[in-house]
Amino acid sequence: MSVSYPNQYRNYCIFEIEKRKSLAEIKNSLENPKSEDEVLEDLYTLNLMLDEGVANEKVASLYPVLSKYNNTKSPNVQTFLAGIYRKIKVPDAFGPLLSMLIKNSINPPQNCNFDPNEEIGGAILDYLA
Repeated sequence: MSVSYPNQYRNYCIFEIEKRKSLAEIKNSLENPKSEDEVLEDLYTLNLMLDEGVANEKVASLYPVLSKYNNTKSPNVQTFLAGIYRKIKVPDAFGPLLSMLIKNSINPPQNCNFDPNEEIGGAILDYLA
């Protein structure tokens, strides 16, 4: 596994994933992550699964584990989490999305080459639509 973080020329992560994990493996990994890279890989994989047609309900069942990251200050984790919440629309995630947006507005992420509030705000708008 390798993550190339956003930089001044690119506002997104690039992943080199060796093998795809199952939902059970992702759940276990998110419960006991070894690094932020691992968390990002898991969230990226969940996002891909949703794009490829895995039922929203299956990913939504991981909300108790995903919610562990609702208070993260990592703009990368916030962005992926908001993207997943935007797709699965778990009602319990609406408040944490608002909280992320407010906290980021008060204390904007430092040394960040993108604005995570774009994805967070988009997720909030999708909830309201």
